[in-house]
Amino acid sequence: MAKNVLGGELIPCSLDPVTGFFRNGKCDTRADDQGMHTICVLLTDEFLAFSKKVGNDLSTPMPEFGFAGLEAGDYWCLCLSRWIQAYEAGMAPQIRLESTHASVLEFLEQRTLEEFGIPV
Repeated sequence: MAKNVLGGELIPCSLDPVTGFFRNGKCDTRADDQGMHTICVLLTDEFLAFSKKVGNDLSTPMPEFGFAGLEAGDYWCLCLSRWIQAYEAGMAPQIRLESTHASVLEFLEQRTLEEFGIPV
């Protein structure tokens, strides 16, 4: 059973839209998940614009891949490196801690996660 950054069971990030490396709604991971889709975020217009600007367009629909595009208010399992990049640029979105994989703690301090944590 996968754990979250709070030490509990990893709960789904989003089932609508369906997210995660495994497209099961959870920010779970395994060795071949090179992007580490492990951090559950609440998307904002500002973050989506930032992500598009740095080469990861999450808002444009791509029906050929079954991707409807994301919008502000959606939750999404973001690649850890993208969140760190956004953090360093002052554009990091808020985090749903209960849905963020415990492996993130190898790269970010608990206090940083809690600073961006969404109140339950």
